[in-house]
Amino acid sequence: MTLTVAAVAALVPLAAACGSEQADDTGSGSVGAGEQRITGVRWSIDSVTVDGATHRAPDTAHVRIDDGGEAAGSTGCNSFSARADVEGAGEDQRVRLSDAMFTEKACATTPAGFEKSLGRALSTGSLTTKSEGERLTLTTADGDTVRLSRSEDAPLYGTAWVVDAPGQKGDKGRARLTFDQDAKTVAGRLPCNRVNAGATVSDGSITLGAPSTTRMVCEGSLMDAEKRLLALFDGRVDYRIDQETLTLTSEDGATVRAVAEQ
Repeated sequence: MTLTVAAVAALVPLAAACGSEQADDTGSGSVGAGEQRITGVRWSIDSVTVDGATHRAPDTAHVRIDDGGEAAGSTGCNSFSARADVEGAGEDQRVRLSDAMFTEKACATTPAGFEKSLGRALSTGSLTTKSEGERLTLTTADGDTVRLSRSEDAPLYGTAWVVDAPGQKGDKGRARLTFDQDAKTVAGRLPCNRVNAGATVSDGSITLGAPSTTRMVCEGSLMDAEKRLLALFDGRVDYRIDQETLTLTSEDGATVRAVAEQ
């Protein structure tokens, strides 16, 4: 299918709509008692309904809003990022977006009519949000809807975990780790060298063995980052998975975060 300009433009409100509650105490967008948390959640896009016709979304279509109001996601074909601002609160909550950026490619595997219908549903103005358990519905003034559901947590084993390095740009020096349940190991690439170590998981913790690494020497910043990661090995770390984010905390309180590679 060919992605029209209207369809691309409509991806912006999608990202904004999912950021309808901010996890702060500034007023609009704050999470009240009994309300579903919308920020910090990876939402799967399930379907869009326009004029009574429902179009299923690709399995990989999703969106996530960080607590700071930054949105990022995919339609299953095109990716997008933006900043979401919340207006109103409770039942009167609406959202708007700024500084949006999108890709513009055509994908043969995208269901026919999906992005076009998504464009129509989300380009007609602000959207209201309604949460019901693990589901979220976005509704236009004309009654068209986009339905979302909370994504499941990524599995510890078999996932390529990309270590989050503050200030890092591009792929250079980005560490990736993968846990193997059968072999009881963790392996991957540090900012400079490859690594392999034993990894025994139990009761929310991982006991990491002494690491075996290659012997390359890289620029100073990469070696410093690698040294910080190696400090997690040959000891026990607590771990927690929140959807696509893995947090490792060492016994001395050092924390490393990683995200599931798309």
